[in-house]
Amino acid sequence: MRTLLAAILLTFTLLTFHLLAQNADVLRHFDYDQKAPLDIREAGVEHRGDITVHDISYASPKGGRAPAYLVVPSGKGPFAAIIWGHWYWSNSALRNRKEFLDEAVALAPAGVVSLLTDGPIARPGHVEDQSPLSEGQINDLVQQIVDMRRGADLLEARPDIDPLRLAYVGHSYDATVGGILSGVDKRFKAFVLMAGTLSDEIDMKSKEFQDYRQKVGPEKFDAFQAKYAWLDPGKFVGHAAPAVVFLQYGSQETFLNPERARAYAAIVSEPKRFQVYDAPHA
Repeated sequence: MRTLLAAILLTFTLLTFHLLAQNADVLRHFDYDQKAPLDIREAGVEHRGDITVHDISYASPKGGRAPAYLVVPSGKGPFAAIIWGHWYWSNSALRNRKEFLDEAVALAPAGVVSLLTDGPIARPGHVEDQSPLSEGQINDLVQQIVDMRRGADLLEARPDIDPLRLAYVGHSYDATVGGILSGVDKRFKAFVLMAGTLSDEIDMKSKEFQDYRQKVGPEKFDAFQAKYAWLDPGKFVGHAAPAVVFLQYGSQETFLNPERARAYAAIVSEPKRFQVYDAPHA
């Protein structure tokens, strides 16, 4: 019995070390130098009553600069803080850091500082790689995740911020970013993820993905998926705890329908909330 127990414990220990090593390898993709200068630059300031909207940018660890709005209430704090991520819908006038600006201003009197960033695909001069199985899109996504982590550094460096009250709100593209962040960066205490894909494994069972796989070639598709399997948000949202995750989806969607949304919700760690609204993707 003792021999059997020892063997079981040894096996469990080896598996644990293996999983930790795997996790370390995955997390390494999102590493950056937290001690590097933020190099915050201010382009302008707008006052909305007692609320101040700073038009800023900060250095991206992956190159270039991350434009952002920093919305600050009056008073000394300490304030809660939210990082907002946007949907980048190409035909929308609010496809960038303007999407949630009104919400950030509305929350400021309650004692909330907000950082609203433009991701790489919304920055001036960016040309998106639209080719099938694009490595350029992979690089953009990783940079967006790292830049959001750098945004948390920026907020934590402010003396008016309570680092124990940091949240993330992301819509569509940036809901997926938030799903990955939830398992990567434990400084966030709450996530609101709105109408975003949260699992490659679930998505690949869909007719849309299978049709796309046939279109680009199954062998080529499978090789690309295997190469970037570490970027599957489903590998991260199951480890969001102890942060709470609030999942929001619309009923008027074809791909991100309520059935698929519930499948995503099933793999998200507790504590979590789930809500389907009578609404389109917007």
